[in-house]
Amino acid sequence: MLLTELIHPGILEALAGAGHGARVLLADGHYPASTAVGERARTVHLNLAPGTLDVTPVLDVLLRTLPVESAQVMVPPEGEPEPPAIAEYRSRLAPVPVETLGRFAFYDAARSPDLALAIVTADTRTYANLLLTIGVRAEGTLTPR
Repeated sequence: MLLTELIHPGILEALAGAGHGARVLLADGHYPASTAVGERARTVHLNLAPGTLDVTPVLDVLLRTLPVESAQVMVPPEGEPEPPAIAEYRSRLAPVPVETLGRFAFYDAARSPDLALAIVTADTRTYANLLLTIGVRAEGTLTPR
């Protein structure tokens, strides 16, 4: 048994093969994961039913599992208000920089060959998509047994 709270085998496998600079997509339930994901990425579907698992709890577990260097969010067209999910992500990720991308620029970023993992959630909020870039583990963070 693992000593981490993250126990999903597919997610663990993808993260084990990812390194500094690799990306992880946390997608809402509206995201076109069959066409807007990098070719080499592992896709994990956690979208059993709408609203059963949002991006936020997945993000919380990942933040306790891996270092995040930067993040990107999908934003609506100019003139529309910023969705509440984005403010929530900024709060949880602080002080990590969060860049905003329009819908199609976000899709292009998620199609990057650097995308190691796409996690599709059942989040029903609009523009609740988040792209994380994995950072490096800080010295002294590995606890020897």
